[in-house]
Amino acid sequence: MTQLFIRVFAFSSPWEYVLVAAAGLLLLAAGFGVGFIYRTMVAEKKIGSAESQAQLILDNAKKEAERKKKEIIVEGKEEILKNKNESERELKERRNEINRLERRTIQKEENLDRKLENLEKKEEQYNQKIKNIEAKEAQIDELKQKQISVLEEYSGLSSEQAKAFLIEKIESEAKHDAAVKVAEIEQELKDTADEKAKNIITMAIQRCAANHVTEATVSVVVLPNDDMKGRIIGREGRNIRTIENLTGVDLIIDDTPEAITLSSFDPMRREVARIAIEKLMTDGRIHPTRIEETVEKAKKEVEAIIKQEGEKAVLTTGVHSMNSELIKLLGRLKYRTSYGQNVLKHSIEVSYIAGMIADELGVEPALARRAGLLHDIGKALNHEVEGSHVQIGVDIARKYRENKEVIHAIEAHHNDVEPQTLVAVIVQAADAISAARPGARREDIENYIKRLQKLEEIANSYDGVEKSYAIQAGRELRLMVKPETVKDEDMVIIARDIVKKIEEEMEYPGQIKVHVIRESRAIEFAK
Repeated sequence: MTQLFIRVFAFSSPWEYVLVAAAGLLLLAAGFGVGFIYRTMVAEKKIGSAESQAQLILDNAKKEAERKKKEIIVEGKEEILKNKNESERELKERRNEINRLERRTIQKEENLDRKLENLEKKEEQYNQKIKNIEAKEAQIDELKQKQISVLEEYSGLSSEQAKAFLIEKIESEAKHDAAVKVAEIEQELKDTADEKAKNIITMAIQRCAANHVTEATVSVVVLPNDDMKGRIIGREGRNIRTIENLTGVDLIIDDTPEAITLSSFDPMRREVARIAIEKLMTDGRIHPTRIEETVEKAKKEVEAIIKQEGEKAVLTTGVHSMNSELIKLLGRLKYRTSYGQNVLKHSIEVSYIAGMIADELGVEPALARRAGLLHDIGKALNHEVEGSHVQIGVDIARKYRENKEVIHAIEAHHNDVEPQTLVAVIVQAADAISAARPGARREDIENYIKRLQKLEEIANSYDGVEKSYAIQAGRELRLMVKPETVKDEDMVIIARDIVKKIEEEMEYPGQIKVHVIRESRAIEFAK
């Protein structure tokens, strides 16, 4: 080839060059053709080899598939045979169970048939017995009616009258037995408790050296001379109007020499007015502006007195650690009265008595004194807050976190709730002792008379009561009963019923004794 190229470059004639180039192209094409043919032959040989290998693999796969197929068919037949045998076994067991249940069912049916037959026979027997019983009942009813007719003829009473008589007799016997039992129980309790209770109460009253003088409901201001009345009235009454408007108190200026009367339902207002008037008389300057200043000073002075009285009450009774607001409320009780009895003095007295009773009974005296001192604390606000003084007192004690037993004693001291603790019972007893002692309280004469009349009305409303008398200023109700109507054992029941009715329908200080008397008298005249 190299020589050919050299020769080409050596030729100078163009044709020679063309011929050489054409010869070169022919040789190149021939080379490509030979290469293509060779590659084609090699590819066909490889394809033939691959086809033969693929055919071999395919044949092997078919053989393997046939083998697997046969294995699967064999396994399937074995599984089918196994399942068939299992199913046949279960079916056989089921058939045996069904046969057994059928035999049991048949046996039960036979037993039921026999029982049903027996029941039918028994039912016939029962029906026959019922018919016999009904026939006998008819005979018994007939005999009963005949006997009732005979009894009614002999006794002269109808069946309804006889029933009423029997019920009345049974009721009378039951009342008699109940009254006897009640009397026995009361006597037993009295034998063991009455003497000790009397000793404790008597000792508490004797040890309590309290003042027995009731306080007035109006205040009187003593004047240095009668000319002072004119100065207090002022020109065209301007001074007296100013005092009345600022204090809420009515000034009564009459012909009483050297004295004027202050009238108001509120003792604190009367006290403010009294102090203010005394200061005005001492100062000598009496005109509206000065009156306003003096009334304000008097109010502050009363507030100071209230605080001092509260602190004095706490110190006197030995009650410690009390809230300052409670102390002020205690001091306000100095200007409150109940049936003419000063409430603060009453509270102090109840505290003393409760402490002494508690000491005798082995209960904590300090707690009893505290409860006794606070039992009427609600009366300090019952003009300003709606509700009973008991409920107001309970709310106040809860507000200032008082002891639960003290709160319960306040709530129970008028039986608004049943006493649940010894302290509550002690405070209740001490309150009754303080209120009931001679000279402690007084009440309006009209209300007093109405109360006595109401007591006698309640007593006279009961059958068998011949006469009744309210004696001992209403502290005792004495009844005379008819001996031919009321038996001895009925007296206890009548007394209890009257006590309950009095407690339900009346309000009264202290306690009322109901005394039932039955006496028989025989009177003859010698002629």
